[in-house]
Amino acid sequence: MPLSEQEQRLLDEMERHLMQNEADVVSAHAGDRALSYRNLIYGALLLLAGVGGLIVGVVVGNIGGIIIGVVAFAAMLGGLMLALTPVRRSGDRDAAAGSTSKESSPSFMDRMNDRWDRRHEEH
Repeated sequence: MPLSEQEQRLLDEMERHLMQNEADVVSAHAGDRALSYRNLIYGALLLLAGVGGLIVGVVVGNIGGIIIGVVAFAAMLGGLMLALTPVRRSGDRDAAAGSTSKESSPSFMDRMNDRWDRRHEEH
């Protein structure tokens, strides 16, 4: 069953609105925060140590095993939080970048958004 003209206009308007909002969400950036590879490594090691501690806690059993398991779970949680917590980028790296600014070289996502917009303007 084909759509009426009013339904088609409403659908087109909703589609335009959705694409505009998607472009806004995609172009939003993390600002001056990024994940640290050092924290990722330390967090992964702490997570693996926690998994090992949980295995030891299961093998030991009784009250000591429960205590070891709780501490190991806390270590796993701490490792995950450490690995996924963004750190503030240093101003030194921004200064070392020199002339590469947002205006002179748009980011990958900005270029993709522009291509997306051009593609849908053609139709």
